Amino acid sequence: MPRPRPQARRAGPDEARAYLAKAHEFLHAARSSLELSNHTAAVGNAVHAGIAAGDALSAARTGTVWRGEHARAAGHLEDAGDEGRQAARHLRRLLPLKTRAEYEPTPMRKADAEAAVQAADRLVGLATQTVATLMPERDDLASETGGSPPA
Repeated sequence: MPRPRPQARRAGPDEARAYLAKAHEFLHAARSSLELSNHTAAVGNAVHAGIAAGDALSAARTGTVWRGEHARAAGHLEDAGDEGRQAARHLRRLLPLKTRAEYEPTPMRKADAEAAVQAADRLVGLATQTVATLMPERDDLASETGGSPPA
């Protein structure tokens, strides 16, 4: 009988920074899609921004990222301190939209897109603050995420 796969895996500072860069990229795409009234694309990108931001925050705070079902990722994120609990609330708003945006034929509504982008923005903000506090920026990350290099 096969052994069950662990639900989390180790992740270090470089991975936290890489997940954060992805989160910023997806968030930028979500905002751009929303401006163009591409609501389904805005929601899909917002969900992926939230997932990547959650991984960045979790990697920074706990040294692990979730690799099981997305629906249970918020529970793992709650183990990442106060920021993780706040981020988990935003992730719980985003995850139910994933299937609707990516697999169902009905287009997403403007209100859903606006709410998703707002939740992703808050989650990415929490992750950015956490990674910056626990893992000071390097010059190459600052140019990728639009931040400024340390003085």
